[in-house]
Amino acid sequence: MMATIALPRPIPPHRPSSHLDIGSLTPTLTLDSINVDSQTCPVPVPNKHIPVCPPGPVPQEEPNTPPPSPRKEEGGDPFFRQSLLFPPDKYHTLSSGRLSLYKIDAGEVTAALDYISRQPLPDPSQVFPWFHGLHPNNQLQQSFFIARKRALRKTPCCLRGITLVKADGDLSVSRLKGAISPLEFLQEQEFLEIDPREGFSVRNFQIQAAKSAMTSDIIVYGDDHVAVHQLGWDIVAAQQRWREKHETQRHPIPQYNTFVCLSPFREFEETCPEIVAVDSTGKLTGNVMDFFHQERKEMYDMTQASEISHNVWLGPTPDPMMGEDHGYDVLIECSDMGRLNPGALQAVAESSDEASRLQSKYLDFPGSGSIVAPTWSHAEADGILETCKWIWHLAHGTHPSVTAGKDETDEGGDTPMLQETPEGTQERRPRPRKILIHCADGYTESTTLAIAYFSYSTGKTIPNAWLELHTEKQRNFFAYPSDVALLTAIAPRLLHESPVCAGKSLLEITAMIRDEPKWFSRSPISPGTPSCATGFDGSFPSRILDYMYLGNLGHANNPDLLRSLGIGQILSVGETAQWREGELEEWGEENICMVQGVQDNGIDPLTDEFERCLEFIDRGRKNGTATLVHCRVGVSRSATICIAEVMRTLNMSFPRAYCFVRARRLNVIIQPHLRFAYELLKYEEILRSRQHSEEDGFDDADTEGAGGGIKRELEWGEIAREIALMNRPYAR
Repeated sequence: MMATIALPRPIPPHRPSSHLDIGSLTPTLTLDSINVDSQTCPVPVPNKHIPVCPPGPVPQEEPNTPPPSPRKEEGGDPFFRQSLLFPPDKYHTLSSGRLSLYKIDAGEVTAALDYISRQPLPDPSQVFPWFHGLHPNNQLQQSFFIARKRALRKTPCCLRGITLVKADGDLSVSRLKGAISPLEFLQEQEFLEIDPREGFSVRNFQIQAAKSAMTSDIIVYGDDHVAVHQLGWDIVAAQQRWREKHETQRHPIPQYNTFVCLSPFREFEETCPEIVAVDSTGKLTGNVMDFFHQERKEMYDMTQASEISHNVWLGPTPDPMMGEDHGYDVLIECSDMGRLNPGALQAVAESSDEASRLQSKYLDFPGSGSIVAPTWSHAEADGILETCKWIWHLAHGTHPSVTAGKDETDEGGDTPMLQETPEGTQERRPRPRKILIHCADGYTESTTLAIAYFSYSTGKTIPNAWLELHTEKQRNFFAYPSDVALLTAIAPRLLHESPVCAGKSLLEITAMIRDEPKWFSRSPISPGTPSCATGFDGSFPSRILDYMYLGNLGHANNPDLLRSLGIGQILSVGETAQWREGELEEWGEENICMVQGVQDNGIDPLTDEFERCLEFIDRGRKNGTATLVHCRVGVSRSATICIAEVMRTLNMSFPRAYCFVRARRLNVIIQPHLRFAYELLKYEEILRSRQHSEEDGFDDADTEGAGGGIKRELEWGEIAREIALMNRPYAR
């Protein structure tokens, strides 16, 4: 009897919309629903999805250490982020009673944004849990984060940013870096109450732009000077009322001011193009990072088409807007709307019209997960086999009437160009066709057909075809448990009808299929073990870098799979992997690193673990092995570590590293919560300062006061806003 051991805990162009629905991304949860079994793994659902990341048990104790007090600048205001806009004495003043508005030009706006990007952000302990959203009527949110410690509800006084507001609210044209619509934070002359009134969430990214605006000097711009002035006065009034509200509660806040920029937008385009995100014609300039397009770029880099078998390529759907034409003769699109139609492929192969042969053929096929066992029929199995057969003949320029029972290909995968007709005469065969199997993202819907054809064309079993496509062909793809069941069921026929296996007997093929690798057929560890720990469910951990994979608890519970992928180290963040007796010793305890006491609760910090985790990952790289980084779901705690490693090794800013990892996590949306995201933005400061010190020979202390060598590409409010916009299509 095998014993069970638990590894010690824990082992169309995008245009940002003008405003966000504040409540649309905040799930309604209860204390019961957030404290779930730590061993549960979510079942993948079709297409991209945002998994639920339970934060663990409700904290039982109040924080022992209050946030450090912010330093005070000369003049007495309790903040320490310096800004060119404060004090505003050097700017022309417009007065109306006790309210003041200040004028600023395009060059001064650019200088102020550049300066603020070089100032250190406050420590996370000074701004959380306030950034999470603590509505006075939301008892669930407040009790989870702060219990009876009322001081933590107060607006932090250490924040001073810059928020740009476009007066007309149309962000599809003439948009400056980080600009938002007035509707996102203002209603008449009042700041919106954007903290959620109900539910629990540590991922309220959609409210951060508004919260940042409330703790910023605000610059209003636009070509309509009347509208700019009117909005400016409305914001000044809102700032005054917000300040008076805090004073009534005996919690004074810094003096924030409003500026109006009357420079025409063309002046920004001509003299300050580096801060123009969308030009006056509505086109992205590329001067300011756009999350949506950055993710698409990373996705394209990861999934660009490659040859998986002779004349058969796998990749994303070609973009006609980009004029992509790689000379494919047949394009087979896999999608949920696709249908089994091998007759169409047969018609292409048997076409006698040479002109027709030269034209690209656009065909379709059912997407992965859409043919579900055990409801699929023999006709569907026949359709998959027939599709593989005709793809083979098209790719090789052959016909089953002359290749049945033998393999005519030579060592290079080519075939003779002459064939016998039924009348015994010779005619030149059709040229081999170049075929693309594709889907929108290049890896999801095409998985079933790609693996089935790769098995058929190479004579490899389904598990070995699956593994070789990933390791040797370097394809990243995602599949569902139903795909595993379907492909396993038709595996004997795929091999029996494969031209490569034409000389093998049914007995030999049966023996090949029965000899499954352990990682594919791994049985449950013990009764009651969750299904995510019982073997292969169709998904590999996600290859982020050649030496670093991001995965979930189910992947960590399958050491045979990890070895097959070349993974020799495991970094566990907050979770316990369960292995059979003896597996830990075989693996080597020195190859396991565990981060303890970090829940996905928006409270526990992770920054202090970065260096130890990244050193462990680097150890694996130097030893020639990859590291699996995992938590429970593989989207928050472990994703945070992977983003930090990408920032460190590829010298990327946090926003770019976020998109890099997000694209490579395949069918699951990464979800580092607000505090982890903020910690990564602070980590960017550390990396930039180190780089600056190494290049110039300075000590960190020499440059700390001036912001060191930091320069953030994007600020906190705009990063959070873009993440919220990217996630909105997948929120349920």
